[in-house]
Amino acid sequence: MLNTFTPLQRIMFKVMLALVPGIAAHAFAFGPAILLQLTWCSLVAIGLEAIMLAWRNMPLKPFLTDGSALLTAWLFALSLPPNAPWWLSMVGLFFAIVVTKQLYGGLGNNLFNPAMVGFAVCMVSFPAQMSQWLSPLALQTHASGDVTLLHMLWHPAGLDGMTSATPLDHMKTSLHGGLEMAKALPAATLQQGWPWISLGYLVGGAWLIHQRVISWHIPVAVLGGFCTLASLLWLGDSSRFAPPWFHLQFGAVVLGAFFIATDPVSAPSTRKGKLIFAGLIGLLSYLIRVFGGYPDGVAFAVLLMNLCAPLLDHYTQPAVFGHRSRGQT
Repeated sequence: MLNTFTPLQRIMFKVMLALVPGIAAHAFAFGPAILLQLTWCSLVAIGLEAIMLAWRNMPLKPFLTDGSALLTAWLFALSLPPNAPWWLSMVGLFFAIVVTKQLYGGLGNNLFNPAMVGFAVCMVSFPAQMSQWLSPLALQTHASGDVTLLHMLWHPAGLDGMTSATPLDHMKTSLHGGLEMAKALPAATLQQGWPWISLGYLVGGAWLIHQRVISWHIPVAVLGGFCTLASLLWLGDSSRFAPPWFHLQFGAVVLGAFFIATDPVSAPSTRKGKLIFAGLIGLLSYLIRVFGGYPDGVAFAVLLMNLCAPLLDHYTQPAVFGHRSRGQT
């Protein structure tokens, strides 16, 4: 079937296929609301893409079927609470598809990762709605058993009993409340579905490397930069800082390393540039997560480094034969 696709369609299809293990783990641990969120975001993204293409007098079929809008929708949906209200998805995708992608000239011209711009706008503008994550199925009370899948998307008032803080939120709140890591960590790890989700994304990301859809440079550098700083601080003061394996199990660092930071449009193209770019994403993600005002910093770290991608490409281009490389005198 893939032989009938264009090269771009094959890449987009493989990336979405690689997301399936993480999505399946999410649905198994937290219920099927994530599937409806993915469907809703996909429809909204395709609709916004079609409107903008028509407004720009561009042909609809080649751009609507290239898979880029769908992939943006999926990555954005996976960064949202599965029970986020319908209008929140529309706001985020408006900034992702219309502002970040189409107003910059379409795929290949955007400076920033579209899905992460949508997420950042929602996180900064609507922090309350962005913090309402579903509890694992094992912790959801029977009192909420009458909440349907459609209700989860449209966020009725009765859904509050099914939501809880994420492990990262819980740990940060506990530490700010004066608890030491030895007491904060066990309580934060009760939501056992998250490690399986991260493992699913790790498996999918490794498959993408095997398929040569992405190179190893960015994922390895993101995880390496993140874990290096996490290990140093944990070894220096384990009463205040969580071990690196806790951070890898919870939050978006694995998803970000394999599926977000690797966006070829908004990342550097040289090997050295990719390593610097990704290593700094890992460091910034940890610093924002631990010392910043948000429980996870992957999106903000990616956007900050998107700004630096052209500069990194400029200074890391290999020298042309017979010429000095940039920076040499």
